[in-house]
Amino acid sequence: MAISGIERLRTNIQSVFFGNARAVDLLLIGLLSRGHVLIEDVPGVGKTVLAKSLAKSIACDFSRVQLTPDLLPGDVLGVSIFNRDKNEFEFKPGPIFTNILLADEINRTTPRTQSALLEAMSEEQVSVDNHTFSLKRPFMVVATQNPFEFEGTYHLPENQLDRFILKIAVGYPPRASEQRILTMQPGRTLLDNLKPVMGAEEVVQLQDQVPRVKIDPAIVDYILDLTDATRKHEQLHLGISTRGALALTTAVQSAAIVKGRDYVLPDDVKDLFIACCAHRVVSKTYLGNGDSDATQRILQALLERVPAPK
Repeated sequence: MAISGIERLRTNIQSVFFGNARAVDLLLIGLLSRGHVLIEDVPGVGKTVLAKSLAKSIACDFSRVQLTPDLLPGDVLGVSIFNRDKNEFEFKPGPIFTNILLADEINRTTPRTQSALLEAMSEEQVSVDNHTFSLKRPFMVVATQNPFEFEGTYHLPENQLDRFILKIAVGYPPRASEQRILTMQPGRTLLDNLKPVMGAEEVVQLQDQVPRVKIDPAIVDYILDLTDATRKHEQLHLGISTRGALALTTAVQSAAIVKGRDYVLPDDVKDLFIACCAHRVVSKTYLGNGDSDATQRILQALLERVPAPK
């Protein structure tokens, strides 16, 4: 059941999103991990189409927020409005009270509004006016952003970046895929007609299977060796935290399900190490001149240096 459900989701998304197939699998891994995914790339490569195709493939609530410099936290979380008839304040929920939230261009809004998402992403709850509201499962934030070098963007704070289990780069599609996009224009036609192929309850059942995926102690030690290597690296100002190591563990367990297995392989760790951890570490080169690729190069070198279990 789990495998057929994942296949249905993957096929449905790929009927609309003709780009990078790996990006689709990473998005599914984020969904199963009960995590959140940050999609970063240049404008116009299908970030929003990818996120919307996932949301429309599941029979659940979906909200989209276009984040702008003048957006306030209340525009995302909701506000309390005084009801004259009842002589009391009533809370009007914001778009965050949904199953899948598309936070479009998250780094175009101010840090104050960015931080409004933090509690929801960490604890699946929202605190407003001394009241705490639980969010229903599944809950997932799919955020898109342009590279920070673009004009009018803000840095995401490190503590918020750490809440994204994966960071995905979509990239330009292959020529054959781009030809299909130009011919069929799926973002305007096929996306409107996309139907759900999975219910919200089935997604929750898949998420609950993830902790039961077998992971050998040797692979846990491998994750700890990689984590420790980032903390001791002379070119890294900030290494992987315990939360980051836990996120990598959960991600590789989810990846096993996406690939049709009930056990983790060392290759799963190698495949997800950069996507799961590059945005959690800070290189000294990055602090000096903004070289955002430095962390990826360092982590790739660590993968080649730290021995994997056989």
